[in-house]
Amino acid sequence: MAKITPPLAGKKSSAVQTDEPVAKKGESPPKTKAGFLLLDSSLRPLSVNAEAIEILSYPGKLANLSHSNALLAAKIQSSLVSAETRGESPFVTEFRSGRRRYFCRPFFVESFPKDPSLTRIAVLLERGASALAPLSLVSSQFNLTQREQEALGYLLQGLSSKGIADRMHISPNTVKAYMRMIMIKTGVSSRSAIVTKIVLAQPQ
Repeated sequence: MAKITPPLAGKKSSAVQTDEPVAKKGESPPKTKAGFLLLDSSLRPLSVNAEAIEILSYPGKLANLSHSNALLAAKIQSSLVSAETRGESPFVTEFRSGRRRYFCRPFFVESFPKDPSLTRIAVLLERGASALAPLSLVSSQFNLTQREQEALGYLLQGLSSKGIADRMHISPNTVKAYMRMIMIKTGVSSRSAIVTKIVLAQPQ
């Protein structure tokens, strides 16, 4: 599994770095690994793993896409963003890369109502069945309460804090309290890290 790269430093950077070499031109995207992107509120990439680069690039010139933030942002818009936005998510649910069909799963991992520009969206690109571990196993591993498990489930469905609060009939502040406890129990420091840990790493 590739490590998720840290956010790009500053807006002047035009390169999206990955910690794995991308595949050569003509090679197919990986069959079992999931692509993972972290985007800002304008759907510009902040960080990305090598698998996402391969999936979005196929069958084009991978090197060009992996070294250009602008090209990657354009590819995200053309492949992952729906022309007809419905509900909370602007993303498509499925897309094709070559002959392969992929599922697109967005997660609104950071939400700041007072400054929407700070919102962060994690996006998982996967083939076939979901890579998510059963919530019961996750809850058992990290000793989550029933309500924490419920909040986590809604987070993994891509709901924002407000969306989770509406579903659970609680305040957004209570949702934030649940998320803080989940972070502590899973040993991470952000919502995007929760998603990464649970989506890309099966419980041991």
